[in-house]
Parts: sequence; C-alpha cells; structure tokens
Amino acid sequence: MTDASPTADRRLLLVHAHPDDETIMTGGTIARYLAEGVDVRVLTFTLGEEGEVIGDEFAQLVSDGGADQLGGYRIAELTRALAALSPADGPALTPRFLGGAGRWRDSGMAGAPSADHPRALVRAPFDEPVGVLFDLLLGFAPQVVVSYDASGTYGHPDHKLVHEVTAAAVARAREAGAGPAKLYESVTERSALENGLAAARAVPDGWRMPRPGELPSYPDDRITTEVDVRAYYSHKVAGLAAHATQVTVAPSGTEYALSNNILQPIHDHEHFILTDHDPREAPGSDRETDLFAGIG
Repeated sequence: MTDASPTADRRLLLVHAHPDDETIMTGGTIARYLAEGVDVRVLTFTLGEEGEVIGDEFAQLVSDGGADQLGGYRIAELTRALAALSPADGPALTPRFLGGAGRWRDSGMAGAPSADHPRALVRAPFDEPVGVLFDLLLGFAPQVVVSYDASGTYGHPDHKLVHEVTAAAVARAREAGAGPAKLYESVTERSALENGLAAARAVPDGWRMPRPGELPSYPDDRITTEVDVRAYYSHKVAGLAAHATQVTVAPSGTEYALSNNILQPIHDHEHFILTDHDPREAPGSDRETDLFAGIG
C-alpha cells in the first residue's frame, strides 16, 4: 500500500541517508509491512551523489567524473528498488526525499571535500532538517519510526546526522503531543552476521571475505526486535539488484557487495534496537517479532 489514507491503522516511517540504505538495512521489513497493508513511507535525506559507482557503464555519472548526474540516476534506482519491495498486486511504493529531491546533498565520507559543498547535508543548520521532519511527523503521524544508531551504522557523517535529526524531531513531536509510539535503530545482529558469513558457499571473483570485526554488528543481547522477512527474501534481493551502481548481488543470491567488494550476507531476519518509546506502550521483556508490538 502506498500513500494510504491517513486513517490507516498502522503507519511506519523509515528514514535513510541515501538510496540503497533502505534495502540493505530494512528491505525485507519494508516488503513485509507493505504486504500486510501498513502505510509505509521511506524518507531519504539525500540523492547519494557521492556514491562510488560499480563498473564502467555509469562511471562518468559521479561528481568528479564529468557529468555529476549520479544523484538523479539514483532516484531511478530507488524507484525500481521500492517497486521491487512492493506487492505485485498493488501500487508501487514511491520515493520521498526530505525537503524534496535535491534539497540536501550527500556529504561523502568523513574528511571528503564534498562535505564543503554548500548543499551538503552536514552543512545544513541543524534545525532545518529537524523542522522539515517534524512537520512530516505531524502530518503523517506514524506510530513507528526506524532510523540508525548513533554511529550511523558504519560512521558515515550523513547516517550519524540522520540519527540525530530523527531523535530531535521525534522528541519535538512528542512535546507537541503527536509523537510516534516507538523509535527503532536498524542494526545487524552479530550471530546473524557470523552465521551468514559461515554459510557463504563461494566468494565471487574479485571479492573477499571481511576481516574479523570489519563489518559492524551488535551483540545478540542488545537486540530487542527481530523481524522475520523470509517470505519477502526475493523482494529484498530484487531491491538490492535495482541499486546496480552501488550494489552487486552474488550469483548465489544470498550475498552482496558494495564497491569495496567485501562479501556481506543478505539476511532473512532484520534486527532492531528499540531506543525510545511512549511509556504508555511499554515493551515486554522478550525479544519482539513485530515493530508494532504493544501498540493498541
């Protein structure tokens, strides 16, 4: 379901920094809740203009490659990915960008010259993206919001800022009496990562296995919520493949790699840490299996 009525019973907002983050971290969750009829919205903060392009076909799209058209192309990739995550018998989920497509630009990795671009997300006065997201929270009124952890998953400045902006906007919405019931951080469970790597049947040519501790993960006892997405695994794989400038899916269909060619497993369960919740919606002591658990 896309752009559903604001009276929909369950509303889920997932915020991400760049196109492809939504599928890598939460693709199965998006597909599952869309299939269940939840009003799902994916909000992306930038167009991912500083992404490292895989292969030669679109190499000139990058910011230092002459065309500087990568961001526009990644809108198309995101559109295809969200369509792949959507139910086949309904309308496709469509992209949404904070403040509109192109308002803020991909800042690049820490120390990159792109952080000095006048539209770089990290240069935005903090209250500006917070205010835009706050207005969206008031208008959409999601019960559940999904963001990143404080480290931005792997330290990317935009991811870290998305975490900070989301926390501030949620707090402001709560003060206005309209905040979401639950705020989650999307993370990787350590045992799921280790088991996925151990199950890899082959390492494609040019790829390598990650070194110990190279891929970020959380100890199992830190995980509060596990969403079973096995029924939507093929949707997630198709969503990853749609981001072809950024992601390569292994022939096995069970692993992928970014431009660094480090093998990563495609998980059939996605993991979250509940970091903030309305005290009236107190979570139980057991690991949740539904982001909407406890919401009456």
